[in-house]
Amino acid sequence: MTKSEVIRARVEPELKQEAKNVFSKLGLSATQAITLFYKQVTLQQGLPFAVKIPNAETREALQQAHDGEELTEYESLEALKTAHG
Repeated sequence: MTKSEVIRARVEPELKQEAKNVFSKLGLSATQAITLFYKQVTLQQGLPFAVKIPNAETREALQQAHDGEELTEYESLEALKTAHG
């Protein structure tokens, strides 16, 4: 099938670059990633991932992780397992 449709969307430059970096690590172009997303939407007959509104506790944890706050580092996986059973 010939590709003749064009999709235009405005996104924040930082988001675009971060996504482009991920696509590159996966060996995908932005066009290939968008095509993959569209194919999954049609196969799943909906979004191919859960879309939920996080509760206040989750939003706070996400913000802290984004800001690099209150993070604990462990020397190894075993140390993490020991600390958290």
